[in-house]
Amino acid sequence: MSVPASATRRHTALPKARTLVEALPWLTRHHGKTVVIKFGGNAMVDEELKAAFAQDVVFLHHAGLRPVVVHGGGPQISAQLDRLGLESEFKAGLRVTTPEAMDVVRMVLAGQVQRELVGLLNRHGPLAVGLTGEDARLMSATKHYAHIDGERVDIGRVGEITAMDPGAVLALLDDGRIPVISSIAHSIDDADEGGVFNVNADTAAAALAVALGAETLMVLTDVEGLYADWPHSDDVISRLTASELEELLPELASGMVPKMEGCLHAVRGGVTTARVIDGRVQHSILLEIFTDEGIGTMVVPDPDPAPETAEEAS
Repeated sequence: MSVPASATRRHTALPKARTLVEALPWLTRHHGKTVVIKFGGNAMVDEELKAAFAQDVVFLHHAGLRPVVVHGGGPQISAQLDRLGLESEFKAGLRVTTPEAMDVVRMVLAGQVQRELVGLLNRHGPLAVGLTGEDARLMSATKHYAHIDGERVDIGRVGEITAMDPGAVLALLDDGRIPVISSIAHSIDDADEGGVFNVNADTAAAALAVALGAETLMVLTDVEGLYADWPHSDDVISRLTASELEELLPELASGMVPKMEGCLHAVRGGVTTARVIDGRVQHSILLEIFTDEGIGTMVVPDPDPAPETAEEAS
């Protein structure tokens, strides 16, 4: 016996079915693809946002994608430094990292932030495995200097990634795991007594996305995306090419520079899209990947130049 149309319209599950159907082309497009997600901002300190983030990542995994999480821990590092009476200082958007501060960075990232995130993900099954950039020499780095007003400035144990060996991450992905990676890098200089560097998590996520041949880099922020004319307007640029972004970089606020430089590096290195999304919105990752609207700024490679016609060639 058929169900009356009026009863069908009243069925409470219909909106859920429509949502799933809307996601179908996106699920098909991204199936089997690697997605690198940089976890940061308010999403790291708000309990509801952290739980929603973990749900999103596990959903991606069960939907057939291969998510990899890279995290920093700015608020937690600053809080721990404050407890120890050590000053937090930033130059050119990067944390000045003394040897004493480096010990704190290492402890907080690998011993606190990573363990909490792994625990949240593993509430949904034995999925997440924690690593740092030191493990299996995933990330190797040399000392990074900031440049302020044309002058080179020493900012301590801050590293610039020089090499990536993603073998350990690929092995975990092939084993059906979700790698969770702290942005600490091994020093390429064997004579370097410090041994490790603090690496900006946006930069680390971009370098890893390139090394993995990822489909997408997603960077969670505390803003809606890249603003067209901040602070005069809060209009968000929904899409721009690598060249368009490169032109905008000198005008950006210092905090956005590492994020957007990371996006630029990713798409220039072969990643199909890089996206900056608002981590203050619950389930922002799913909204960005599986809906038509999107909620942030997407950076894409420059289009291929049009081929010469025979007339132009002559």
